[in-house]
Amino acid sequence: MPSDVLSQTEVESLLSAMASEGRHATASAAPPPSGANAGKTRDKIGSYDFKRPERVGKEQMRALQTLHESFGRNFGAAISALLRSIVEVKLTSVDQLTYSEFVFSLENPTCFNLLKADPLEGNLILDINPSILYPIIDRLLGGGREAGPLARRPLTEIELRLVSRITDLFLHELRHAWENVIDLNLEVLQVESNPQLVQIVPPNEVVVLISFELTVGDLRGMINLCIPYNAIERIGGKLSANSWIAYGRRQPTPESIRQISRKVCTSLVELNVRLAQTQINTGELIGLKVGDIITTEKDIHRPLIVSVEGIPKFRAGVGAFKGHKAIVIQDAIKNPTEALGE
Repeated sequence: MPSDVLSQTEVESLLSAMASEGRHATASAAPPPSGANAGKTRDKIGSYDFKRPERVGKEQMRALQTLHESFGRNFGAAISALLRSIVEVKLTSVDQLTYSEFVFSLENPTCFNLLKADPLEGNLILDINPSILYPIIDRLLGGGREAGPLARRPLTEIELRLVSRITDLFLHELRHAWENVIDLNLEVLQVESNPQLVQIVPPNEVVVLISFELTVGDLRGMINLCIPYNAIERIGGKLSANSWIAYGRRQPTPESIRQISRKVCTSLVELNVRLAQTQINTGELIGLKVGDIITTEKDIHRPLIVSVEGIPKFRAGVGAFKGHKAIVIQDAIKNPTEALGE
């Protein structure tokens, strides 16, 4: 006769079955989210990768983006003067990622510059993509607008010397862009073609990747500036509350107004008075002699136009003062465009 007492194993099996049925019943009884409630539920859930923590704050990232946007414009003007061709430099992204992700995203071979940036800790990386580097070298060597086939090889000694002119321009403008945050002393320590041979931080260390797109004619390529987090960790406060961003939000003080007023009052400006104007043909111009009279349609009683730095500002009458030709201001011109036809 079987025993009426359940064993411990049988009890645990029954409890597990009951719990499983309860979960299924709860899931089937709960209606699926719809409408606005469904959107709110999805908004509350966000993925987070613990292998890629965002260690640089949003305010610091915005500061870096603003800083390097102005840097891109200045560097574009500098390299355009070097190549004697229009070069557009545009900031494309400012992202956080691990150092290993940055290295494996680069081409091999490439122009991988290891930078020293005193007083920041550690090193920075400047990577110039071969797709834009070799056309720039070709321009520096006197090549035409049509680029040849892209080379897949390390740089030669001559090419390295030419590349140094580009990196020197980059570092000069970068130093100027950062001068309101920190005075950087930038220097290229070494140039590698294989990015995987240089490891400035552990592979899983967070870095800030600042990417620029260079456009020379129909050619495009990327320049990447890699800044490890440990390099800017100590100056994070300066990036968050830097004077070059907050300057425009500050109200002018009486002292600053006086200083600017003194500078403006002593500035030299060009003042011109237009007496009259007319048109003659080239034959009449060639035949002019001393004593000839050129007639105009200007009425002697109409006021003269006084221009400051080429912009009409006043109406005046003509006269003399202590033996010198002079004008007397009659009124101010409110709309300079209307005065151009007078």
